[in-house]
Amino acid sequence: MNGSILSPAQSVGNYRAMLGETPVWCCATQSLIWVDIVQQRLLRLWPERGDDIEIHPLPFICSAALLTDQPDQLLLVTSAGVKLYDARRRSFSTLCPWIEDAQTRPNEAAVAPDGSLWFSTMDINAQQVKGSWYRFESGDKEPVQMLGGQHVPNTLLWFGGYAWFGDTFAHRFYRSPAEAMSPETLMSWPSGEFFADGSALDASGLMFNARWGAGCLARYQLTDAAPEFIDTLSLPVQQPSSCAFGGPDLSDLYVTSARDGLLTPTPQDGALLRLHTSFNGQRASLFQL
Repeated sequence: MNGSILSPAQSVGNYRAMLGETPVWCCATQSLIWVDIVQQRLLRLWPERGDDIEIHPLPFICSAALLTDQPDQLLLVTSAGVKLYDARRRSFSTLCPWIEDAQTRPNEAAVAPDGSLWFSTMDINAQQVKGSWYRFESGDKEPVQMLGGQHVPNTLLWFGGYAWFGDTFAHRFYRSPAEAMSPETLMSWPSGEFFADGSALDASGLMFNARWGAGCLARYQLTDAAPEFIDTLSLPVQQPSSCAFGGPDLSDLYVTSARDGLLTPTPQDGALLRLHTSFNGQRASLFQL
């Protein structure tokens, strides 16, 4: 590994999420964007403004706020469909409606290298295996289903010509060709006994995976073969949910977490965490409007 952790994880700001998820770093504005799914909020951290956190209330469940090729136009994956959000005016427009029933919600989402949106769905109570993966690009009337039969689909990354993803409750990681998912092209590997949630990737293919309920990040090296487990990094939260590289040189690792379901949460549970590292992350892809 060409890098190391330079400081222990520290909480950023006073906001505590019920279910913090899907962090993404905006290089154009030098800000971090993530969501609190349960409390229906879009959150934005401004490190250069003294770690100020903006709170944008939302009228629907939103699992991800992603970047587009237009400044201040964010792509929202919501229970009301795929939306475009003007962050300055705080106004919404609909790109496509929600295509499943009211018993499912969106979960993981990311913009692919080709500028299309990939997102997953899951049973709203995480009980039934009824989730799917979809692809959507500007101009489509509705998303195209790529893969069904998912329980809690998480982690979505592109590396080495492949899309990498996981199913938390199935305890599996998967790999498919980067241009599309299909049952015929999947390869899969066990992700261990813990619950593998969202992940971040550095430039060399080192994957940092949030382990829900285990209070740590697990590190894997992605290769043409199975993901190679390296080690774990302890965190001061019980339910880390996802992570992303940010900062001026993409070397700060931000980790979201959740208080949802905890009978005795600690003061840090639900916090946004930051670790200073010598790793180098990758720029987030932009949705092409």
